[in-house]
Amino acid sequence: MSTSRYSPASPSPLRSQAMPRLLTEARQPTDLDDFGMVGRGVAIERLRLQVRHIGPHFRAVLVCGEPGTGKSLVARALHGMSRGAAGPFVICDAATLESSIGEGDAVSADSQASSDRIGWLMHAARQGTLFLDEIGEMSLEVQARLLRLLRRYEWAQEGSTASQGIGTRIIASTNQDLRILVSSGRFRVELYQKIGMVGIALPPLRERTEDIDELAMHFLARFAQAYGKRVTAISDSAMERLKGHGWPGNIREMENFVQCGVLQSEGKVLEAHHLPSFEELVVEAGATAGADRVARLQDVVERHVLHVLKRCDGNKLRAAEMLGISRSTLYRMLHSCSTGGAVEAAR
Repeated sequence: MSTSRYSPASPSPLRSQAMPRLLTEARQPTDLDDFGMVGRGVAIERLRLQVRHIGPHFRAVLVCGEPGTGKSLVARALHGMSRGAAGPFVICDAATLESSIGEGDAVSADSQASSDRIGWLMHAARQGTLFLDEIGEMSLEVQARLLRLLRRYEWAQEGSTASQGIGTRIIASTNQDLRILVSSGRFRVELYQKIGMVGIALPPLRERTEDIDELAMHFLARFAQAYGKRVTAISDSAMERLKGHGWPGNIREMENFVQCGVLQSEGKVLEAHHLPSFEELVVEAGATAGADRVARLQDVVERHVLHVLKRCDGNKLRAAEMLGISRSTLYRMLHSCSTGGAVEAAR
């Protein structure tokens, strides 16, 4: 299998078991069927089962989840389970297609070059998988062009022999509810019908609290090896801090958080003071109406984003990486902060 983009496959999971005061040292992976998904909770086991059931048979899958929940990891797992696992895995940030697609989008199944980027990507992914990351960021115009190409490729695949067929599978991801976008006219119904009939929903980390211990040990082992650190365990106080955080950036935010802690560590135990400080984000007590409670939670998320941006000295790329979100998502959240007053409140 070849992959067209940048990030390496995620390492296999590492396990841990509770001990008095300290967690045990990380052990080597023993189950190669986990797809790199760390944890033994109900939600992650259900996710693995979905990948095993859907992977061998899909033509198009929609993977939904908040930023940082592991959508690209699930996409790779689906590709690895598919009949095209030996073929290429081509990744495209759907938001970048906005300015790259021209009017000449006619694509031949046998052409090795095309002025249309989607056509080129479809060709590059033949006999493999095309992963359209954050498809909800596409404009209606780009969606229409993608839809036309999907129709043409469907026709080409149906008219091909088994030995000559294109065999391209499509995986799309989104952190938005496409059904809401469809109902509001911001996503095309037919495109949703083509990519959204088979779906996988990824749970946020706040709904996987039983997996935090194992995730923490997994990242600890990875970064200790990467940085040549001696740290092999996490103290109870440090683990308590990890479990007490809401993780709006989900697993990727936790990964960056543990990474910072490992860099600060000095001995064999990661202590609470090695971890970077969280800004205390408290939802005011006494909320009565449901709508008010939702608004306050949104304020909490926005304040956390602003706090991370401040820690990064205004570097938006680094802040987006720490939060586990794309730059376009960060810009949208900052715009929401500025229009909603969170920027002023944070000053």
